[in-house]
Amino acid sequence: MGNILEVKDLCKTYIINKRQNNVLRNVNFTIEKGEMVAIMGPSGSGKSTLLYTVSGMDKMTAGEVIFCGKNMSELNENELAKMRLDDMGFIFQQMYMMKNLSIIDNIILPAVKSKKTSESRKETLKRGQELMKKLGIIDIADNDINEVSGGQLQRACICRSMINYPDMIFADEPTGALNRSSSEEVMNELTNINNEGTTIMLVTHDAKVAAKCTRVLFIVDGNINGQYNIDRKHSMRERERELNNWLIEMGW
Repeated sequence: MGNILEVKDLCKTYIINKRQNNVLRNVNFTIEKGEMVAIMGPSGSGKSTLLYTVSGMDKMTAGEVIFCGKNMSELNENELAKMRLDDMGFIFQQMYMMKNLSIIDNIILPAVKSKKTSESRKETLKRGQELMKKLGIIDIADNDINEVSGGQLQRACICRSMINYPDMIFADEPTGALNRSSSEEVMNELTNINNEGTTIMLVTHDAKVAAKCTRVLFIVDGNINGQYNIDRKHSMRERERELNNWLIEMGW
């Protein structure tokens, strides 16, 4: 299908107390359009740093990241911000939303700020409502963010991530703050979105979450040490068992 993301010799270094901390070391991988790729690894291995760097939220120290044919290292801050707004969607473990806005207004805010389409606010509102219907949360559209459950709020964050027709969604521990039931609901929605064609890259420490993806990249000390392809034709129980066996082999 062609690569949507190409990462070449990516390095990320932080200077802390005059000491150099090499968090990412010559990382190389590609993600094809339509894939759903999980990033796994021990705590402190560089999982979240990798996601933030390839999505342009954090500056790379060296290397290249090619997103939809554009070399992100050659873009200025305004161009990167526009790319993140128009072409990418983001979901985080902490469900950041504006406290002074209703759920629906939070969802459509990126579209209101974007110039990607020429639709009216009424049309944008309708699209936001349709996304909420699709994810089964239309009944909380006018609620404040403190009036809904964690699972509902995370599904609202998924709606927000989809509002600008993103080429790719980046998710950092999207189920990390949820109970098992809500986690299952959120991952089912992300799987549905992926099945409809949206590419997803997510960071997770949960093998049950990763087993819903199409591929797993395993990172240790800032390097990709291995990858595992998941056959979605297998049952979830089989996928989880096979993935867990591989993770044990990788030193999980």
